[in-house]
Amino acid sequence: MRGSSPTYGGINRIGFVLGSVWREQRLWREMDNSSESPATTLNSNNGGEPIMEEHKPKQVVIMGPTGSGKSRLAIDLATHFPIEIINADSMQVYQGLDVLTNKVPLYEQNGVPHHLLGTVSSDVEFTAKKFRDSAIPIISDILSRNRLPVIVGGTNYYIQAVVSSFLLDESVEDMSETYSRDHPGIEQTNHMPDILGDSCNYNYDLLKELDPVAANRIHPNNHRKQTLSGKGCRGQNWGRVDNSSYRCCFICIDAALPVLDQYVEHRVDCMIDAGLLDEVYDIYNRNANYTLGLRQAIGVREFENFLQAYFSDRMDDEMSDSSDETLLKLSTRIDDKLFKENIRGILISSCDNPQKVMLEEAIDKVKANTRRLVRRQKRRVNQLQTLFGWNISYVDATEYISKKSDECWAVQVVGPAVKMIRSFLNKDDSNGRTLDGESKTSTDTVQRDLWTQYVCKACGDRILRGAHEWEQHKQGRGHRKRMLSLRKSQSSSPA
Repeated sequence: MRGSSPTYGGINRIGFVLGSVWREQRLWREMDNSSESPATTLNSNNGGEPIMEEHKPKQVVIMGPTGSGKSRLAIDLATHFPIEIINADSMQVYQGLDVLTNKVPLYEQNGVPHHLLGTVSSDVEFTAKKFRDSAIPIISDILSRNRLPVIVGGTNYYIQAVVSSFLLDESVEDMSETYSRDHPGIEQTNHMPDILGDSCNYNYDLLKELDPVAANRIHPNNHRKQTLSGKGCRGQNWGRVDNSSYRCCFICIDAALPVLDQYVEHRVDCMIDAGLLDEVYDIYNRNANYTLGLRQAIGVREFENFLQAYFSDRMDDEMSDSSDETLLKLSTRIDDKLFKENIRGILISSCDNPQKVMLEEAIDKVKANTRRLVRRQKRRVNQLQTLFGWNISYVDATEYISKKSDECWAVQVVGPAVKMIRSFLNKDDSNGRTLDGESKTSTDTVQRDLWTQYVCKACGDRILRGAHEWEQHKQGRGHRKRMLSLRKSQSSSPA
């Protein structure tokens, strides 16, 4: 599945807030060695001077969770504006896995130029800095031809890298949003190695004294984020667009979670029918690094256990028939097509053999990890708005996704987006406002409970951040088992 948006994209360990810590250390060092303001020193403007707001080139950014319709909206906008699309999906930038990453096929692009779509080797780590360095010349070229650049994707740290004026440290880049999605259990705490060393000297208690508001937003075990917050205002501008070289119109296409959940599950089934299993078979390599490049994508690693067992069984059969390793390798290559057909046969077979059970479990993992990606992407867009002050306008695709109505799409999604962009191009700064002019930022901030801390006594005083994480935790198997045991012990104890 798509990432970004990469994806999606966890702890929030791959999210932009946590990942920004690595980049922040470089930023702090550069700021220590400079007497200039960070915005001026690190501005991507070649002259080193801030660009006046009215002189900044304009671009449109379409963001939102996977499955919401970002690519379709961008293509439809081409009937209203002279646009070119820059892909900001961290998995769609790679060559291969077109079905699994849900790339827009050429015949659906309707002649709209797409950049950074399927252009990077699958084994290369395409970091946010590499994306930024690739995208900026493309944006300049598009603008030079009097066309409008539209950045489209769910990989929010890619988007941040382009629109924020601060440099990124190539040696400590973010991992992809899609990395380790199949390990949701570590999302609440930081089990990653401490790369900051002795600089982690701001503990949680001290942070609560220095900034109780910031402390309430950070998990007690997230030591790197505590260090970032403890540094105070020195790093606070990273990710903001105040000093960007561009004027941006941010549009988030969103939908209700239950509708998106149902849709992305259905989309996985459609991908299976369209050849996802063949793609996963082709990219499988027992010795490959699944933390780099395209193999990070949702829908690859989930099938690893099944493919290991499948190949092990097939190799045992082959070895029993032939002792010649050269003939065995030749036979394996010749039988690839047959092996793929066998995998599809396993899935549709009526008997519940161990291989079919493993295959169905892998597909269920793909669906579950895609649902988690949707939530992470939604949460990160919220954070861009509430933490970094991005003025984001929203369009709602809920009814279109649930009804698959082209009329709903045109009226409720494309129409409002066109009005937002026209207003933006006419220098009417309506970003972050509803079409009737009412500010959305304050109401969205109130409605989106990101920071309230919840403590689960049943699970050893585990701390959850935000209503969504709390609800997800309560639905978890471990929590439900502990609650059941607690109720049983309470009911069996004497009154």
